Amino acid sequence: MKNGAQYIIDFLLKKNVEVVFGYPGGQILNFYEFLGRSALRHILARHEQGAAHAACGYARATGRPGVCVATSGPGATNLVTGIADACLDSIPLLAITGQVHLRDIGKDSFQEADITGIVTPVTKHSYLLENLEQLPSVLDEAWQVATTGRPGPVLIDVPKNFFLEEQEMRLTHQPLLTRKTKKPDQTEEMLPLIIAKIRKARQPLILAGGGLIAADACRQLAELVALTGIPVVNTLMGKGAYPEEQPQALGLVGMHGLAPANLALNDCDLLLCLGTRFSDRVTGNRRNFANQACIIHVDIDGAELRKNVDVQYTLQMDAAAFLDRLLREKDWRKNRGITTWQKRIRQWRQDYDLPRRFTGPLKPQEVIQEAARQAGSEVIVVADVGQHQMFTAQYYPVSRGRCFLTSGGLGAMGFGLPAAMGAAFGRPGETVLLFVGDGGFQMTSQELAVIREFNLPVKVLIINNGKLGMIRQWQDVIFERHFVASDLPDCPDFVKLAAAYDLPARRVTVREELADAVAFALAVEGPALVDFRVDPEELVLPFILPGGTPAEMLGRWRGETHLRGFSGK
Repeated sequence: MKNGAQYIIDFLLKKNVEVVFGYPGGQILNFYEFLGRSALRHILARHEQGAAHAACGYARATGRPGVCVATSGPGATNLVTGIADACLDSIPLLAITGQVHLRDIGKDSFQEADITGIVTPVTKHSYLLENLEQLPSVLDEAWQVATTGRPGPVLIDVPKNFFLEEQEMRLTHQPLLTRKTKKPDQTEEMLPLIIAKIRKARQPLILAGGGLIAADACRQLAELVALTGIPVVNTLMGKGAYPEEQPQALGLVGMHGLAPANLALNDCDLLLCLGTRFSDRVTGNRRNFANQACIIHVDIDGAELRKNVDVQYTLQMDAAAFLDRLLREKDWRKNRGITTWQKRIRQWRQDYDLPRRFTGPLKPQEVIQEAARQAGSEVIVVADVGQHQMFTAQYYPVSRGRCFLTSGGLGAMGFGLPAAMGAAFGRPGETVLLFVGDGGFQMTSQELAVIREFNLPVKVLIINNGKLGMIRQWQDVIFERHFVASDLPDCPDFVKLAAAYDLPARRVTVREELADAVAFALAVEGPALVDFRVDPEELVLPFILPGGTPAEMLGRWRGETHLRGFSGK
């Protein structure tokens, strides 16, 4: 006989869960009573939002589901931002919440909240346990839902009495429900058409999305590119799917994408899209997206096919399985017809490369370049949300999947620090570089306590411009410099705050101190923090305004800044 708490803990251990991030409270204390006596490792976050983001960071870095727990009411609702982040970025997450006693549900009891109702739009599924006999089936199904097909978050809400009640649950285990049926497999019918299109294309391009990384398909992508010579661009979530130091890697596309990548997207005649949902940040005006190209869309989630963009060929298929099948073709050869295309791309790279040298106040780009120079491409790079996030995506080359972690779809400020913490627990011993703005850092800075407690090798690099940088950029460019609520006071002193948490820290105000400060942070065994005071007027460029096209890119080309559109092909 086991009670509900014991059964949940044993289930997680059987699933090889290593760590659970959480925060206790009244309705989940019965669970904690048995958790504290088990082999399951619990990490006490300093806020439930931090627990959810940490579980998400763990999942992003490892590919295994992250697990977080919280009590009812405010504990559960504090998880919602992290759950929504996991939903939009397709991250496997299991959230377990305590609920008031079954007899008290619906009576406005103390700390009662309908958390299953609240998270319904941002989970793959949510469960309210109504009797203990459901628990084995619910756990099995929840794990399956979170990890199969398109990954995502699942929540199980457990009334407090079920944690202590005992049941011979093995005898009551019900079979799993089949909630979703897959569309008929059209692979063998469609593949000859797709292969013929790829072979005939003269200006082909691959768009790599986060689904490639989720499918562990990076090796197959690299093999296909080596065989065909087709250039690769990536979404924000697809960064690292193809090694960015390779000559065929063009980098980020979209609103703040690199000019050569956006121009290639604009001019390609065939676009092979793998594991992407065509976010508005990638497409701009969806009606005009790559309308000159034959678009092939491969995605594990059938709901994404033809949802945002009208495409010619679709396959509901795991990206790794698709590439494996493609690579079985015996006569792949580099298409000589794309040589002219490759030359055009090389010319774009020469003409519209990112600035690499700077004058005046210290720039955010310099910090990221120097960190990349010293730390290399093998570390785990985490970016919070804002200008620094886009600069990191542009300037920090990543060579492997699961080495660039950021909140893409939700864009949740405060994600960075707890996600870096979770990544460090998931991949012990690896250095984690966190780029975070002064705004986002203050949303979850309390998680420094956990990073110090476990001496995690998280290097916190604060890109401090004293502003809400991305908000200010939009106000600068779109709202004619009408700045409202985008200035941050010079408080707190981040170096003193780090000292309060017993973290080594420095402040940098001029570029002459930059290299030494990065070296200092990397040399410290365990966590360190550097507060980089950077130019508050710097803009993230290129910048395609909402609904715009690459031809309307705002940018800095050949040393000159063009804020009235892209100047000349």
